[in-house]
Amino acid sequence: MDDCIFCKIIRGDFGTEFLYENEYLVVFKDINPKAKTHLLVVPKVHVESLNELEDEKLMAELIKGVKAVTKKLGIKSYRVHINTGKEEGQEVFHLHIHVLSNSDI
Repeated sequence: MDDCIFCKIIRGDFGTEFLYENEYLVVFKDINPKAKTHLLVVPKVHVESLNELEDEKLMAELIKGVKAVTKKLGIKSYRVHINTGKEEGQEVFHLHIHVLSNSDI
């Protein structure tokens, strides 16, 4: 989508550093962190929220992406969070998983 900030990031419009990337997703730091380490795992295809995610392969790849980036960065303790819907705190309407940790990277 042309007006989606995450689609623009994925396209490289802002030169965002990806901490991890594969054919399905990218991972980058949240610009408004809620923990020492706050990463976003974002699918490369535009999916508005978890409610619209039907692709089971992509579901699995997103979780695998969480595991891959935490392993790569040496993060052993973390929590994951997905906001779905404006009423529950979703601010960017492109599915993303928050990975939060009190570990430094």
